Amino acid sequence: MNGTGWPLVEIASKLLQGDERDAVLGDLLEANETALQSLLDVCGLVLRRQTGLFRDRRPWLAGFGVALPCGYLLMYVSISVSCTYARLLYPNARILACRPQGHEGFLLLLCHILLLVAWSWTGGYILGSVSRLTLWASAALSVLPAFLCMRHLPAGFPRACLFLFLLPATLGGRHALRNVRVTVGLSSVLAISVTVLMIFAWTSNALWIFNWVLMCPAWYLVAMARRSGHAGRMGSWPLGRATYSRAS
Repeated sequence: MNGTGWPLVEIASKLLQGDERDAVLGDLLEANETALQSLLDVCGLVLRRQTGLFRDRRPWLAGFGVALPCGYLLMYVSISVSCTYARLLYPNARILACRPQGHEGFLLLLCHILLLVAWSWTGGYILGSVSRLTLWASAALSVLPAFLCMRHLPAGFPRACLFLFLLPATLGGRHALRNVRVTVGLSSVLAISVTVLMIFAWTSNALWIFNWVLMCPAWYLVAMARRSGHAGRMGSWPLGRATYSRAS
């Protein structure tokens, strides 16, 4: 085995599950194949494993039922937060040419920011729980609308403003992958807070009516936490681990 090419084989093998990865690497060492052939073997196995995962309905529901619509809506919330921030702090900024934006003051801007963080985190957590083995596909679908919108932005508008939702969504997905438990009480407080903030924004004529879709992940989290709590007689829900066990 060529020592210089083996690190690439090890990197590619990280896409496999732990036990299978160790077995595959052991077989390749015993076969004494070239680094290129070993890399092709590992990539082929990864491709077959990933393709097989999409025979289940969960990755499709996560990608086209959650990631894509939520990514589209969160992109516009990110634009709204950016435009409102620029309008309030920099009245002469060129970013004002972009819409949508809120029409009130700093209180509504704070409401938008809190909603953006909560919506993004819950969406990322649900995606990381339901489709943890195909999270890369869901992540790609969630940022696709933002990339498609980049060329339509007015001159002077920072492209990074389209992706304000990405950091909290990434944290939510990471928490799900690490099996961070969400209690029934915490999920309920989060869902109720999001609903109250959204009603406040709606009454101020500052949010698109279809943003109600972004509340669904938070209330789904509550429903699953309550069901898990009743079934297991405990007040917390290991969502990521439970879903992973069923999917695998």
